Amino acid sequence: MWLFLAFLLVPLIEIALFIQIGGAIGLWPTLAIVVLTAVLGAWLVRAQGAMAMGQLRGSFSRLDDPTEPLAHGAMILVSGALLLTPGFFTDAVGFALLMPPVRQAVFKYLRKRVHVARFEMGPERPPRRYPRDPDIIEGEYEEIDRSDRTEQPPSGWTKH
Repeated sequence: MWLFLAFLLVPLIEIALFIQIGGAIGLWPTLAIVVLTAVLGAWLVRAQGAMAMGQLRGSFSRLDDPTEPLAHGAMILVSGALLLTPGFFTDAVGFALLMPPVRQAVFKYLRKRVHVARFEMGPERPPRRYPRDPDIIEGEYEEIDRSDRTEQPPSGWTKH
């Protein structure tokens, strides 16, 4: 139901804002504002996205919980989609999501509502059977019955 209302109300709000702002400042300034916000938004999304990727890499390297950097990255991605969508309302929401305090507030709200049942990082490693020794090379082998083979000269790689 909420998704239906969003798809219904957002275009209506955008059309109403275009009519109001276009009537107040004219067609060309309105279109210039829309293009300018798209360009500025793309630049800001790129910068904020690079920062979010750095935070995500840092959390992976420290083996920390990556939930918050992933959520911030997702919000930046949504922000980029909203900023590239022509309109004043979507631009306002997109620019708001680019502000770290707004993203932090959204994350805290979502954290209260979403419950994670289980979280693991990295594969389970089987226990080692012997101490690590650089002279040991693990491998599998299969014995070959020499009676079935035709006699061939040595390859030159080994000495007989």
